[in-house]
Amino acid sequence: MFAGPYLPIVVLLAGGLGFALGPLAMAWLWARLYSPNKPGQEKNAIYECGLETHGDAWVQFKPGYYLYAIIFLVFDVEVVFLLPFATAFTRLGAGECLAMFVFILLLVEGLAWAWQKGVLTWS
Repeated sequence: MFAGPYLPIVVLLAGGLGFALGPLAMAWLWARLYSPNKPGQEKNAIYECGLETHGDAWVQFKPGYYLYAIIFLVFDVEVVFLLPFATAFTRLGAGECLAMFVFILLLVEGLAWAWQKGVLTWS
């Protein structure tokens, strides 16, 4: 029998797949067994908060909102990486300080790039 060092990984992978795909399979099976299949014009119509649709459903959305949110997430998550450095600053050697200096330098470079491209300008 396969009882090597990878058995826990295989068991966790199978459990994860079962946990992810099990509810989807049960929902599909429930829909196939108990949901009536009555397609029609009214059932397949687009529903928008109870209002009748007017015109085209495609609306142009400014990508600036997404860029602003992504920049915020990038710099917000990177602050989490700065916390261990700040708490262990007195016990670190030159190599760790140099690595953190490069990390902060890359963050500043990314901030300068975003500022130069005008991503941070809200219009």
